[in-house]
Amino acid sequence: MTRRIKAILLLLCALVCHGAILAQEDELLKQLMQEDKPDTALLPARIMPTQRLLWGDKGLLRVTRIAPLTVDQRKKEMEVRRFMLKAHQVLGFITLGGMAAQGVVGSQLYNGKYELDDLHEGLARGVNITYSTAAIMSLFAPPPLINRDKNLSSVRLHKWLAIVHMSGMIATNILGNRLEDDISLKPWHRAAAITTFASYGAAVLVIKF
Repeated sequence: MTRRIKAILLLLCALVCHGAILAQEDELLKQLMQEDKPDTALLPARIMPTQRLLWGDKGLLRVTRIAPLTVDQRKKEMEVRRFMLKAHQVLGFITLGGMAAQGVVGSQLYNGKYELDDLHEGLARGVNITYSTAAIMSLFAPPPLINRDKNLSSVRLHKWLAIVHMSGMIATNILGNRLEDDISLKPWHRAAAITTFASYGAAVLVIKF
């Protein structure tokens, strides 16, 4: 790996981490938290299946009495939710930077610089870890007090794009693991990777702007 590539990757990681840490209030938190005017019900009418599994009125944390459904407990859960969504935000920035770096290295591999294969695989592992952790932070966060996501909004677009980039992420990994056995899959692997990066970047942009 040349010094130029090392410098580009280090600069990219520094910029991504710096922007993530200095981000004061993400639009995702503003639109999802919805804590200012709680409804009489302690849970919204519609929550994600992953949230219902843990935080629903008959969820695992309710029936085991680890997190009983009370007003005081829901206040605590809002703090947990805030932390998890901020972690989701920071990991999202890091993941996007990792995807960009992986794309740069991947393009060099396609041009015959096979000595970068280990770096590409290392970046892939890192991206998979941060992507999966970011997804967990969002999917399993306690539900908001009020769910107002009924009309077309940046949050709804963010969720739709999540379906696209999650599907692309799965396809990219499957195709990448099969490349050694079938090199003809290379164009499909590249297309899946580009789709994943584009939809993931768009998901970040619709929330930020």
